[in-house]
Amino acid sequence: MSSSLAANEQHVLQAVPSDLYIAGEWRAAAAGARFAVEDPSTQLPLVEIADGTAEDALAALAAAAEMQSEWAAWAPRERGEILRRAYEAIVARSDELALLMTLEMGKALAESRAEIAYAAEFFRWFSEEAVRVHGRYMVNTTGKGRILTMRQPVGPCVFVTPWNFPTAMGTRKIAPAIAAGCTMVVKPAQQTPLSMLALAQILEQAGLPGGVLNVITSRRSGEVIEPLLKDERTRKLSFTGSTEVGRSLIEQSAQQILRVSMELGGNAPFIVFADADLDAAVEGAVIAKMRNVGEACTAANRFHVEEPIAQEFSRRLAERLGAMKVGRGTEPDTDVGPLIDDKQRRKVAELVGDAVQRGARVLVGGEALDGPGYFYAPTVLADVPADAHVLAEEVFGPVAPIATFATEQQALQAANRTEYGLVAYLYTRDLERAMRMAEGIETGMVGLNQGIVSNPAAPFGGVKQSGYGREGGFEGIGEYLETKYVALSL
Repeated sequence: MSSSLAANEQHVLQAVPSDLYIAGEWRAAAAGARFAVEDPSTQLPLVEIADGTAEDALAALAAAAEMQSEWAAWAPRERGEILRRAYEAIVARSDELALLMTLEMGKALAESRAEIAYAAEFFRWFSEEAVRVHGRYMVNTTGKGRILTMRQPVGPCVFVTPWNFPTAMGTRKIAPAIAAGCTMVVKPAQQTPLSMLALAQILEQAGLPGGVLNVITSRRSGEVIEPLLKDERTRKLSFTGSTEVGRSLIEQSAQQILRVSMELGGNAPFIVFADADLDAAVEGAVIAKMRNVGEACTAANRFHVEEPIAQEFSRRLAERLGAMKVGRGTEPDTDVGPLIDDKQRRKVAELVGDAVQRGARVLVGGEALDGPGYFYAPTVLADVPADAHVLAEEVFGPVAPIATFATEQQALQAANRTEYGLVAYLYTRDLERAMRMAEGIETGMVGLNQGIVSNPAAPFGGVKQSGYGREGGFEGIGEYLETKYVALSL
């Protein structure tokens, strides 16, 4: 552990287990290897944790498979109570969990606290959904016999979670699986495994039986996940991450015909019409763009603004982003933390450089900041040409490229000019236009006059190459249930 850490930072790190969690036990990796978790704001190691192997992953799957029948038979109310206790524990420990997240991921403490609150809500929501799984009974259309359906757990699941929302992306998968009666193996991102280890510890203390949740930390995601997907004991895969990796996992999952949920990349358009409330649009733009340093699949990736207000919108947005303080996330006045690593910062710099080379103007930012740490200045680009890569690729950084449009049809065409379809943001006072656009935009979610859509009570997910399946809402638990039909002769 780095000696430069403050006492409270050392305390939260020491409280987190550093081993694998398999069959209700904390154990070292089979090969005994460990790897360091880095603080992206200092580029210094925080702690070392177990570096799991395929052997460890299969041991975790064996534990999940062995526990599946017993766990499925647990009373729904008891499963829900475990989730409720875990929710209360997360709320009680929100400050230390937020600090832990900031240390390993970099985001400002205010952002981390918001994520912890959001993550906890999935446990509360699905604690209530656990007792609402039901089927149906009806008379056969012929009048002879009856139709009976029942919902049953899918079975052992494999979850692969990303580094950008290390707690929320865990609870969004774990909570409905627990509520439905499924066991699971979780592989968190190597950059941010500590939040998942802390979450496993909380669930253990809340009374979750050993073997229901198993956590494998590792630097080698592919080597660990592939054998799980080829194993006949696995029945479902849920992945949040890039479209490129998602395609590979879908191919691997085909061998066992697994149930698959994919929450993949995004290229969210943020559309502002001239009749919009400009103050609200700028405020929503700041939220949609700068949440999580812009490292979110739901982040506003490209701004399409109607010509009459484009200059004023650009000026105001540049003023807001330029006033944000960039720094280590643990500092109380920090607005924007570092990017996750040097690879991500270089990608952001390349996209900005390409746009400028093609004629875009930098209104604010536009450069990497001196380290240590992977910092990049909040950036607004105006007059971005249609062929700039920044309009076509997921930025995953604090960069707002602004293009203009003249008609509603142009706005719709620009919004849909992408292989992705996760979320879109739309600002207008015209209700009929709002509904035309909401129906015409090819995304799984639309933020209408608001810059955030994430809500545990709502179905989160995309279309096209942003994936399929839904997480959260009434729909979320259905991803972990199979429907069985029984034909009754009566």
